[in-house]
Amino acid sequence: MEYVIYKLDFITPVHFGKNDLAKSENTFMADTLFSALCNEAVKYEDDTLDRLYQAFINRRLLISDAFPYIGDTYYLPKPILRVENKESQGDSKIKKAYKKINYIPADKIDIYMEGKLNPQDEEKRINTLGAFDMKISAVIEDGVATPYYIRQYSFNEGNGLYIIVGYEDEDDVYMIEELLEGLSYAGIGGRRSSGMGRFELKRGKTKNSKVIFDRLTGSGERKMTLSISLPREDEIHNALDGARYVLLKRSGFAETYGGNAKPSRKKDIYMLKSGSCFQNKYDGDIYNVATNQSHEVYKYGIPMWMEV
Repeated sequence: MEYVIYKLDFITPVHFGKNDLAKSENTFMADTLFSALCNEAVKYEDDTLDRLYQAFINRRLLISDAFPYIGDTYYLPKPILRVENKESQGDSKIKKAYKKINYIPADKIDIYMEGKLNPQDEEKRINTLGAFDMKISAVIEDGVATPYYIRQYSFNEGNGLYIIVGYEDEDDVYMIEELLEGLSYAGIGGRRSSGMGRFELKRGKTKNSKVIFDRLTGSGERKMTLSISLPREDEIHNALDGARYVLLKRSGFAETYGGNAKPSRKKDIYMLKSGSCFQNKYDGDIYNVATNQSHEVYKYGIPMWMEV
């Protein structure tokens, strides 16, 4: 499998929600990206949606979660492994800072695993990614304005998010690029009708991503996931043997096209966070989380693996 990095250079603030307008993240996960790609594919009057689904379900395409980049530095999720900082020497502030880190520069994964990363320097660096703020809007009914707050995130110039796409067929990558270009105008995340989540799509420079590609194709005994995922029922026992992971509850609403239909709630599902580490790989699946919808609602749960 070949890999390519796409940088999302956001030109408007973003809202990656937690089912609450007043709460937001500054990154999004592979299941959110997959759903957005499917929604974009629906707009095409051909078999694009089916081709997209088949490419993923047959593992010809893989996607990662969205991770930060700052300038030319790509960040990866912190491996969910027990690592002792050798420089702390009993300093509780450094120990807490080590635990607080969510992302690590891709070229410093080995330093982190050796317990030699300076967490305070990395925290200062990641804080230059951008900033949250609150936007005030209002709903007007019968001439009365009711204000509400939206938490949004703005990336500083030269910073943004990137995704990794794994592919076996160039035609599939062209399809993904076309859909990502469409998303760049429509926006990704919440409050797209307000202009949020729009971005410029750029290919990442190979020289800056080589360290990531080397690990993606490596053959180490322990692997880390780069996408939110979920083993199939017949895979769970073997997958979780010796694993270290974090469970995330995924819920929300599915968009419905046609007429005046409103978004309807999807089934709740628990999945494994990217950065989870395993001795035994698994395939995962694309799950149907439809409730009362008249069509299937897909939830992406296929892992992208990287050696650690």
